[in-house]
Amino acid sequence: MWIRPRSDLKYRLTLRIVAVSAFCFAASSAYVVFDADRSARARITAIADTTAKDLQLQRSKMDWINVPTTEFPELQTIATLLMVPGLCIAYRTTGGDILQRFCSGTQSSDSRPPAVFAALYRTLFDPGREAVRPVLFRGNKLGEAVVWIDPAAVTLQTWHETSRLFAVMTITLLLLCGLVYAALARALRPTRLIRAALERIAANDLSTRLPPFDLAELSAIRDVFNHFAESLDQALAERTELTRRLIALQDDERRHLARELHDEFGQCLAAIRALTASASQTAAQDCPGLLSECDAIARTATHMMEVLRGTLFRLRPPDVDELGLAASLEGLIAGWNDRCRGRTRFEIRFGGAIEVLPSAFAANLYRIAQEAITNAAKHAEATRVVLHLTMQEAQPGQEAQPAPGDGTKKEIELTVEDDGQAGDHDQTVKSGMGFLGMRERVATLGGRLSFEAGRRTGSILRVVIPVAPTGGGDGGTECPA
Repeated sequence: MWIRPRSDLKYRLTLRIVAVSAFCFAASSAYVVFDADRSARARITAIADTTAKDLQLQRSKMDWINVPTTEFPELQTIATLLMVPGLCIAYRTTGGDILQRFCSGTQSSDSRPPAVFAALYRTLFDPGREAVRPVLFRGNKLGEAVVWIDPAAVTLQTWHETSRLFAVMTITLLLLCGLVYAALARALRPTRLIRAALERIAANDLSTRLPPFDLAELSAIRDVFNHFAESLDQALAERTELTRRLIALQDDERRHLARELHDEFGQCLAAIRALTASASQTAAQDCPGLLSECDAIARTATHMMEVLRGTLFRLRPPDVDELGLAASLEGLIAGWNDRCRGRTRFEIRFGGAIEVLPSAFAANLYRIAQEAITNAAKHAEATRVVLHLTMQEAQPGQEAQPAPGDGTKKEIELTVEDDGQAGDHDQTVKSGMGFLGMRERVATLGGRLSFEAGRRTGSILRVVIPVAPTGGGDGGTECPA
């Protein structure tokens, strides 16, 4: 059976049920046609038997009362009693001659059977076939009683009976189609709920649950789905908590490492610079030839101090609680502009009241921005990198918390755009540990992260995070670009 591509389940099941029903109806119609032919043959056979017996009785009466044989046979009486439209009764001698024949006319009707039906019926049943019965007298065969029906009359009568059945079956089949489709649509209506729930699960809404269903099969699916959603929600919550702890531990380790570097290496470098200055003064008086070496040591120590200062800045950024997120990010951009010395121009733009963000949230956002800028600077080979940070209303369909100070749902969007070279940049970024770290931080904050690389140049890293409510705040003001 042909099924159109991508047809839904209701359509397929309806087609199959209709196909089975049509087959049953066709079999019933065929049975009706065969039964009509069998009934017609039985009728003419019975008429032939009656005619033969009547002719035998006539011959016997002639012999009893000594009636001349020229009055035999007499078919009018039996023909009057047995005649139906299209029926022919005849008496045929043993030599094959027809001595007497009576035929009734067919009923006048404007309707005719379809030519295909008539041809098929004549091919299958031979409706003009004769029913022959011998006429016996004293054990001798006098002749034959021959009965047949006009093929056109038989075909028309069979068509009338079958066409009525066809009409009934067609109406029944159409009603069956409608009823079956409606019943299937009603029975499969919960599948829409299941599909919607799966789409919400795919959109990370793990609070989705399916309601009870009447069908046992759908109820089993509902139980498995709800159990899966609960398990996934619990696993994601545990993973998020573990990630949060790992990130906190990582930040603690960074602060500890920064403290050790500052206290140990920083002091050692400061001591080297002091000793170099003292050695330079001594060499200037006693051994002027050592001044160049002392100056080289001083420059090396100064360079190492600058490198250490940059490392400490990356390991332990300025306190966001004291400076604020905007000032901290501006310092980050200024530091990259100083290090790149014009090879890459870094810009930052703000929008919305970002200064009212919770401190922990702001610290994580700073880390995400720091890693995004680092990836763009190291891997993109860009000449311009722009960081956008905007507080905005949550997009429809996205979950977000009411922002501090008002009842609307807010989210913060961070984008980093660059005009770097295409190629393996996107794969390099996505496979790096920094990108994975950003993804983990964003997931911990309940946000979403996407990275789009252009076909030839440029890429955009976008992070959208719902803003968690705080205990107060007046909403702040919009920061200048």
